[in-house]
Amino acid sequence: MLGWPCPLKALTGIPCPTCFLTRATVAALRGNLSESVQLHAFGPIVAVALIAWCFTAISQRRLIPRGMPAWPLGVGAVVLFAYWLMRLIISYGLGFRGAPGFP
Repeated sequence: MLGWPCPLKALTGIPCPTCFLTRATVAALRGNLSESVQLHAFGPIVAVALIAWCFTAISQRRLIPRGMPAWPLGVGAVVLFAYWLMRLIISYGLGFRGAPGFP
């Protein structure tokens, strides 16, 4: 496996809320939406958010753009946590592998 392994999974054996999110985002940016959603449902959402962030940052010539509301981060964190709990129940409770469970 390339890169750093997930510290939570290394310590507990349970994937963290963002496990597979980097791979899913890369797949979405490459245009492979089916693979992206199979890895993590937030992959396409993060890809669109990154593109929007880049365009806004470049147009404002600032790394952290002005005028971007903070509330979407809070809502996103709550939804990400709920999605993680659902994936844990489906994967480890019901024994289902693949979308929407962990691969």
